Amino acid sequence: MSLSFLVPLTSRYAPLSKLHFGHGRGAARSVNCILSRRPAITILAIFLHPIFRPQSLSFSSTAIARGGSSRSVAPENLIVLGIETSCDDTAAAVVTGNGKILSQIVSSQADLLSRYGGVAPKMAEEAHSLVIDQVVQQALDNSSLTGEDLSAVAVTIGPGLSLCLRVGVTKARSIAGRFNLPFIGVHHMEAHTLVARLVERDLQFPFLALLISGGHNLLILARDVGHYVQLGTTIDDAIGEAYDKTARWLGLDISKGGGPALEELAHEGDSNSVKFKIPMRQYKDCNFSYAGLKTQVRLAIESRHVCVDNNPILSASSHERKSRADIAASFQRVAVLHLEERCQRAIEWAKEMEPSIKCLVVSGGVASNQYVRSRLNYVVERNGISLVCPPPNLCTDNGVMVAWTGIEHFILGRFDPPPPAFDPEDYMCDLRPRWPLGEEYLHGKSEARSLKRARMHPSLTSIIQSSIKQQI
Repeated sequence: MSLSFLVPLTSRYAPLSKLHFGHGRGAARSVNCILSRRPAITILAIFLHPIFRPQSLSFSSTAIARGGSSRSVAPENLIVLGIETSCDDTAAAVVTGNGKILSQIVSSQADLLSRYGGVAPKMAEEAHSLVIDQVVQQALDNSSLTGEDLSAVAVTIGPGLSLCLRVGVTKARSIAGRFNLPFIGVHHMEAHTLVARLVERDLQFPFLALLISGGHNLLILARDVGHYVQLGTTIDDAIGEAYDKTARWLGLDISKGGGPALEELAHEGDSNSVKFKIPMRQYKDCNFSYAGLKTQVRLAIESRHVCVDNNPILSASSHERKSRADIAASFQRVAVLHLEERCQRAIEWAKEMEPSIKCLVVSGGVASNQYVRSRLNYVVERNGISLVCPPPNLCTDNGVMVAWTGIEHFILGRFDPPPPAFDPEDYMCDLRPRWPLGEEYLHGKSEARSLKRARMHPSLTSIIQSSIKQQI
C-alpha cells in the first residue's frame, strides 16, 4: 500500500503535483532521491498531526531509516529559512520546528516611504535587490548555520507586489536549488495568522483572526492549517493605508511609519472634537471601507485651514499642533470603532459555525498599535473569549512568520521538491499578487459593491481542499 501526499503550495494549481511514499527500503530511496540528506526530517513532515507536539517522535525503520535501524527525530532538528519581500521590508529568519527563533533580520525601506509618500513598486524592488543577499546571509550567520544545515526554504509567493515578490522567490529558489532543499511557497496573510501559534503554543483551531495592515483588512475563521473561511475583507482601502495617508496629510514624520506617528500625536488630541462618521454602518456584514473616512479627514483638514505644506509638525505652533492632534485622535477613534463593530459581528458569526472558538488573533502591522489592541480587548471580553496578539516585531512583515508557516505546512507534507540548481532563463516564478486566503462566507459577501476579481488566483483554501479530496 502506498501513501500519497500533496504539494499544492508552489506548484501551479492545475495540475497539482504529488509525492508518493511507500514502505520499506524502496520508500527510503524514493524519499532520498528527492530530499537527499534529510530523509528522517522529511518523513516527520508526513506523520505528525497538524497540532504540532514535540513528544514521542519515534518512527519505525520502514518509514524513516536508510539502512533499517529505528531512529528518533527531535523537532529542533527541523530548521527552516523564511524569506519575506511582499512589499516594503526585506526580511529573513531561521526558525526551528519547536518554535525557537534562531535569527531574525529586517531591512526597512522607511526612507523610501518618507521620500515617495508611500510604496513605489519599482523603487521597492530595487531596494529589495540591493539588500536581499546581505539580509539572508546575516540571518544564516546569526543562527550560526549554513545552507547545509537547513531542512527547507520558505518564501512569500503572494499576495503582494509582483516586482517585490519576485526578488524573494528568486533568492529562495537559488538557495533551495543550491543545497537541494524542499521549497515551500507561503501565503502572506496565512503567515500573519499562524505566527500566533508560534507565540502561543497552546493556540488550537478553530479560532478567529483579524489581519490588519497597510494593504489588507481581513476577518477569517481559521479551521486548520490551510483551511480558512473569509468573513470580511476591505472593499477599497485598508486601515493601515488610511493611517499612513492621514499621517502624511498632517505633516508627521513618517520615516518610522505613519501609524506609529499618528498614534503618538493622537495622545495629545480630543478624540470627540471632529465628528467623523463610522464607515458602512448601514451594511450588516463584516467588510471594511476606509476610503470614505480618508475623504472626511481631508475635508476636516481643509475646513480647519491646517497648512502642512513646508510646515511639518515639529514647526507647527502650539495651536496648530493641537488642531492636528484633534484630527488624529478623532480619526483613530472612528477608524478603530469600525474594526470593533466588524469584529463583534464576526465573533457572532464564527460562534454559530464553530461554538468552541475561544480566541481572536489580531496580527499584521496595525496590530502593533496599542490603542487598537486595547479597544479590541474590550470586544473579546464582552464575548467571553481571549485576545492573542503577537509581539510588535512579529506583527509587522518579518521572516519568522514565513518560516513558521513553512514549518506548519512542511509537517503536513505540503512542499515542492528542490528546484534545479539554476533556473532556465525563461523560467516564470509562481507569483500570486492577488491571492485570497479563504473561501468567502455567504453572509460576508459585500453589499456595498463588488470586490475586484481580475487576475485573482483561487484561494489557498480551495487549492488545498480540492487537493485533499483528490486523495480520498
